Amino acid sequence: MKEKPQIEDVKKAKEQIKGYIHRTPVMTSQTLNKMTGRKLFFKCENFQKTSSFKIRGATNAVLSLSQTEASRGVATHSSGNHAAALAQAARWRNIPAYVVMPNTAPQVKQAAVAGYGAQITFCEPTLAAREAGLREVIACTGATEIHPYDDYRVIAGQGTAALELLENNPDLDTVLTPVGGGGLLSGTAIVATAMLPHIQVIGVEPQAADDAYRSLQAGHRIEAGPTNTVADGLRTSLGYKTFPIIQHLVSEIITVSEEEIVQAMRFVWERMKIIIEASSAVPVAALLSGRLHTSRRRVGVILSGGNVDLKQLPWM
Repeated sequence: MKEKPQIEDVKKAKEQIKGYIHRTPVMTSQTLNKMTGRKLFFKCENFQKTSSFKIRGATNAVLSLSQTEASRGVATHSSGNHAAALAQAARWRNIPAYVVMPNTAPQVKQAAVAGYGAQITFCEPTLAAREAGLREVIACTGATEIHPYDDYRVIAGQGTAALELLENNPDLDTVLTPVGGGGLLSGTAIVATAMLPHIQVIGVEPQAADDAYRSLQAGHRIEAGPTNTVADGLRTSLGYKTFPIIQHLVSEIITVSEEEIVQAMRFVWERMKIIIEASSAVPVAALLSGRLHTSRRRVGVILSGGNVDLKQLPWM
């Protein structure tokens, strides 16, 4: 896909991947509704295959490859969720997957990627090291790169989560998603603004990794630089392809503190009885902290994943 995806591309992606992924549930919480003064609808991608929304984009991208493109396998760099998703999608197509992972990636995510059959190369936890490692892997294998977020096929696949959410709940007036590289947020924005022109699409990110917020304020893409946030899936910079979509279609980027992220994650575990990872808790933190200032009341929240190292819970 060479052009920016439209909602028709997301609908095509939905048809292409529907035999492989779950249509995840939308859950509610009366407790959270009362606390926030809103009606909240949680799209639970933590129940998705590989336990995150990433399987949507990875599967759409892998299934979109020609036989020639796929024949030497696929490669990416990822801190975990996209890596696991790409490995599983490659397994479905019976092709090899090569993954460059930062050596600080959570052990549970490393184990998952290996378990899905990918060949892992570890690197230092910087974007430059990840990209250099990926170039070397591709040079050695000839594999086709599937970027974690800066790929229109991936963006279209990620947009299918919002498509399902709005099909079930067509009267939402706001949608919140976490934002790291921007694949989920840009895919969500494409779908939501096409289906409901009045809707607000809002991204939420850690204050410790606030490049999306700063980029929107500056009017141009800003690199994240070194980050240290409990939301490990959100440490990447916005993509060159995702930023223009977000700049055009997203209403606002909100930032939340590390303490607010951990409190929100624990609250969802305790009150909703579902496991979400810290990256998923970021939009919940915006709601619980009062940082979402819109007067709109019917809010969809995409819980992006549930891959958690139970030996290193952030409140322990």
